[in-house]
Amino acid sequence: MNPSSYANLPERFFARVAPTPVAAPQLIKFNRELAAELALADAGPDGSGAASLYSGNVLAAGTTPIALAYAGHQFGHFVPQLGDGRAILLGECRGRCGTRFDVQLKGCGRTPYSRSGDGRAALGPVLREYIVSEAMHALRIPTTRALAAVTTGESVQREELTAGAILTRVAASHVRVGTFEYFAARGDVAATRMLADYVIARHYPEVADNNEPYLALLSAVIGRQAALIAHWMLVGFVHGVMNTDNMAVSGETIDFGPCAFMDVYDPATVFSSIDRHGRYAYGNQPHAGAWNLARFAETLLPLIDANLERAVERAGEIVGTFPASFAEAWLAGLRLKLGLSSARSEDQALGESLLTLMHDNQADFTVTFRTLCGAAGGVEGDIPMRALFAKARAYDEWAQRWRARLAVEPRPPAARAAAMRLANPAYIPRNHRVEQMINAAVERQDFGPFEKLAAVLSQPYCNQAIFDPYAEPPLPDERVTQTFCGT
Repeated sequence: MNPSSYANLPERFFARVAPTPVAAPQLIKFNRELAAELALADAGPDGSGAASLYSGNVLAAGTTPIALAYAGHQFGHFVPQLGDGRAILLGECRGRCGTRFDVQLKGCGRTPYSRSGDGRAALGPVLREYIVSEAMHALRIPTTRALAAVTTGESVQREELTAGAILTRVAASHVRVGTFEYFAARGDVAATRMLADYVIARHYPEVADNNEPYLALLSAVIGRQAALIAHWMLVGFVHGVMNTDNMAVSGETIDFGPCAFMDVYDPATVFSSIDRHGRYAYGNQPHAGAWNLARFAETLLPLIDANLERAVERAGEIVGTFPASFAEAWLAGLRLKLGLSSARSEDQALGESLLTLMHDNQADFTVTFRTLCGAAGGVEGDIPMRALFAKARAYDEWAQRWRARLAVEPRPPAARAAAMRLANPAYIPRNHRVEQMINAAVERQDFGPFEKLAAVLSQPYCNQAIFDPYAEPPLPDERVTQTFCGT
């Protein structure tokens, strides 16, 4: 592991702090595929060395443990100092492609930014983040990843005493919109410029030679975020807490607290127990993303133009491109889900009318699109599709329009159906399965369900007959309607 390049910035960007040792670390899971990609040593046969390393009890050579400072808008309210209250960045690794990645421990003890927190993580949220982040990777969505999970041999106090755990998270970086807000709020233009230059060098080197690099940076971040949010919505993901401190400027999904995947399609779907007014509901996520990016733009104003009025105007024009960028990415993905390889003007209305039918009939988002793959292979596939709708005739009317649209497509039915199965997953981290897995681990120290769920979700687009039950929606008494933050 190499020292963190972020530690080369001035010390007002972070605090130097080492992980707090834990009593008896035990390895739950080690991501060998990711470790190999990062050229990290394997966990070994018994995992004892890895448990010490990925709990923070032992620091590898080359590590420079730091906790990052940042601020953030939380549900629209600005908090001038947040920071890594229970996470410590150890250092960096280089992937096989040459890209640098941060390696961070989450739940490894108090830092100067912990405020009243204990700096620890409970086992349930660690398992949730491991499962969901790796599922997002398998779904081909840019995301932070999980390298390891360990239990600590200690308890943490939440609503009640529960087992403690630590997650090792790997990310392109941990710079957030809130990191920029931290310095902008303090009027520290020099630090904002240094941070922007760091982000350009690390994530957007193509804009470095631009005549207006900071305006180009804003545009690049907006483009990546628009595509990211569209991609995760196309698989029914609800982030849950899209605060500015949870938006990474690299364009990766970060922080899997009260996140969840939608079962029945409904744009108003909210799972997070702290989102009482639906600010981050499924259908509101593009608006939340645009709002966050406007806050990012505000931090860059002094770098864009010395004249504030001109800076606001120019940044506003760039922020104004978000809706069109999102709509383009969303429609491109929706076409793939519908089996359309070409673009026609009626495609958006065709896709939206199916979503309306799904909403009206309380149809499951994932099952509906996966079943549609079979219908693309021939009219006999309409039989299972009709069964998903309380008003089957409404589906018949839509299918007639869809088949007329498919008739002008060049691909034969079998090839179309195969392509659709690469855009419509069979398996997602169903909320009830995640809860069952967590309960088994926390209440019975049974990690079998965790291992099985991780295996299923590693191949979300492949039919896995032995795991068919994992593709099914929850029964009425299995539905999970609320998820909770891990702090």
